[in-house]
Amino acid sequence: MAHGHVIVIGNEKGGSGKSTIAMHLIVALMRLGRSVASIDLDIRQKTLTRYIENRRAYAAGRGIKLPISDHAAFGGGNDEEELRQKVESHDFVVIDSLGADTTLSRFGHSCADTLITPINDSFVDLDVIARVDGETMKVIGPSHYAEMVWEQKKGRAKRDGGSIDWIVMRNRLSSLDALNKRNMERILHGLSGRLGFRVFSGFGERVIYRELFLKGLTMMDLREAAGEEDLNISHIAARQEVRSLVEAIKPRTRR
Repeated sequence: MAHGHVIVIGNEKGGSGKSTIAMHLIVALMRLGRSVASIDLDIRQKTLTRYIENRRAYAAGRGIKLPISDHAAFGGGNDEEELRQKVESHDFVVIDSLGADTTLSRFGHSCADTLITPINDSFVDLDVIARVDGETMKVIGPSHYAEMVWEQKKGRAKRDGGSIDWIVMRNRLSSLDALNKRNMERILHGLSGRLGFRVFSGFGERVIYRELFLKGLTMMDLREAAGEEDLNISHIAARQEVRSLVEAIKPRTRR
């Protein structure tokens, strides 16, 4: 049975850029010629769903062709069967999880081949991964979310012998070499072996990532939407950030 690679973008905190990352991965993979399905688990906010709706509207209004994923918003009674069908018929399935610990969120995490947890580069967001002593900067223990991921890893191994490759993605990185930034890097790398994740330096703090939402575009679409001549150095750097994230994912062979 053919089996695609499932990528889950998840943590238990809003505002970390999950939907932006999901959309950029979706488009980047499609532009590499891969078949991609997308799933929105956040049945209340539906940010990824609205992102894709904006994309359809922009393409129709401009009379241009943009790659669009086979999309679904979950939250009904037949989610597991619909996910199975999408996994069997696509190279990749990208799931945008919700920022809360719910049965639906745990279900999504348990399906991951790759789990990407974005955290803004601050100790406020680091709390999603682990509890840190503010005086000594020592790690007190894993967070509730990290424990939940560990449970899903064990459940996945028991269910089908599969594994979850967990990537913690430092998002909205500043170009400044601040003490906070260095402390974050040190603590995350120390935690990586203890909690079983890889650290990835992700997207920089760029306004354009947020501006593209209303048009349904990503950094990988700017050639068609704006013209290559309108790309500046920041845009080119942002596109490379997206490519680097795609390269960090290690898809398993379809079987």
